[in-house]
Amino acid sequence: MSVTFAQGFSASGVAAGVSAVEGKKDLAVVVNNGPLDVAAGVFTANRFCAAPVQWSRKAVADGHIKAVVLNSGCANACTGKEGFQQSADTAARLGELAGVPAESIAVCSTGMIGDLLPLDNVLSGVEKAYGEVSDSAEAGELAAEAILTTDTKKKTVALEGAGYRIGGMVKGSGMIAPQLATMLCVITTDAKVTAEQARAALSAGVETSFNRIDVDGCMSTNDTVLLLASGASGVEPDAAEFNKLVADACASLSRQIIGDGEGASHDIRVKVTGATSEDAALACARAVAASNLLKCAVAGNDPNWGRVVSSLGTVPQDVAPYDPNNVTVDVNGVRVCDGGRPGRPRAEVDMTPREVHFDIDLGEGDAEATVWTDDLTHEYVHINADYES
Repeated sequence: MSVTFAQGFSASGVAAGVSAVEGKKDLAVVVNNGPLDVAAGVFTANRFCAAPVQWSRKAVADGHIKAVVLNSGCANACTGKEGFQQSADTAARLGELAGVPAESIAVCSTGMIGDLLPLDNVLSGVEKAYGEVSDSAEAGELAAEAILTTDTKKKTVALEGAGYRIGGMVKGSGMIAPQLATMLCVITTDAKVTAEQARAALSAGVETSFNRIDVDGCMSTNDTVLLLASGASGVEPDAAEFNKLVADACASLSRQIIGDGEGASHDIRVKVTGATSEDAALACARAVAASNLLKCAVAGNDPNWGRVVSSLGTVPQDVAPYDPNNVTVDVNGVRVCDGGRPGRPRAEVDMTPREVHFDIDLGEGDAEATVWTDDLTHEYVHINADYES
């Protein structure tokens, strides 16, 4: 159902000629028809943030957005003042069509870094897309398709609360690291919420989802997550339920990114328990999830727990206090490391399922954290050696 699952939203996805792939849908529009135009956004921390990120960060600062235009095929990143003007021109064109100021339009781009957009194609594509917007389920799916790059499938979510709905779409497959990922995400809701509520819910939801996935340790220049609220249901949601549903939507979409990691054959869950704090657990989980040696081992169906503890050991004691002699590591339920020493034979571990679970207990406290990652395969190298949108 994607972004049109929530009432008050229409969308479309068209082929605009932005992508190098002829005929590929590569431009999407999402319109908030109200009555509210509440919005919140979270963006990449990369200092080389792209022009559309710079534009959208300012546009959403007041907590209000009327519509979003997204393109695949060109990131419009590292393109200077001309690139920023292209984002402004794109917003202005959609604003003209929708009868709203350009400053109330968010812009998102994804694709190759270092190239300007084929602006004429983008602007004509905006006109075409706006002319085809619909609140149908099909329109939401077309929008989800148009934002894909190396993704192999659409990634959407649809959840229901007490009288209101949440929908969403995301793109992302590679260049994925903690602190967002190479992703564009739009989440919609027809709940009646304030900008402050939207910001709080999105910030918390992103922290435990998009900020805890890692395909290849590379942070993008274009990462954007937007939450738009139309208020069309007329329902003022219970705050706790709303926060949970937004977090659930983020979790589902981020998990789908891991499931579509470039060339991946396994999804890897790294869960650290027994830590003195959540920050300590997270530091350990990220250190393990970032290990290319571990990812390669998993690609070869090798439960090499030595790769786990060696990465774990790089986390400083003042960041994550623990005694290596108390650490246990389970791989898919088999305790292969027990108290920092060999446990059960590695041959007992079944590595054939798509999901591989590494459960690490530091034996120091009650805090825990989880990070998801993928294995690294030959196909990942091929995709990124030949990558060109």
